[in-house]
Amino acid sequence: MVASTAAYEPRFDAGRVGLDLLATSHPEERLDGAEALGEWLRSAGLVPAGVRLPGIGLDCVHRFRQLRQDIAQLVRGAPALDAEPFAAALARINEAAAAPPPAPRAVAAEDGRLVRVLHAEPDCGSLLAVVARDVVELLTDPAAAARIRQCEGDNCPRIYLDTSRGRRRRWCSSEVCGNRERVARHRRRMAVT
Repeated sequence: MVASTAAYEPRFDAGRVGLDLLATSHPEERLDGAEALGEWLRSAGLVPAGVRLPGIGLDCVHRFRQLRQDIAQLVRGAPALDAEPFAAALARINEAAAAPPPAPRAVAAEDGRLVRVLHAEPDCGSLLAVVARDVVELLTDPAAAARIRQCEGDNCPRIYLDTSRGRRRRWCSSEVCGNRERVARHRRRMAVT
């Protein structure tokens, strides 16, 4: 495996794993190597902790980055369905979704609990399939697709699934982008007085 150049930061929970993948490019590139991709896969729950990922190399990192670009193409805005970039992104996502995902199984741990493991070490295609299938399900479910939002924070490109009561969530994070907006609003009011 190739070592990551930066420590992996905790993931942003966008409400769906396909949208979580989008957050790996903001505020800086987080999928900068195979190790970082492996950490993201584990933190997103796509592979159980301790699963070896020997087949995850730089090629897989590039494939996940391409999938991320394709997801962004499909969830940002409402392009014409016949537009070439949209159609190409949709075709790549459908192709990735066609691969079989990793097969889970339950085994007894030393303490007697059942834990999830995988039947075999997953390859890149099977891991891409999990994310691509999530995106297909999200985009083809009218109720879920209607809850896709972009953060209203200044210069924040994050996309999330609004599951708030009343569907009035405005920011990816109330503590970060929401707080910045409240501070800016307060400063504008103080400047006027």
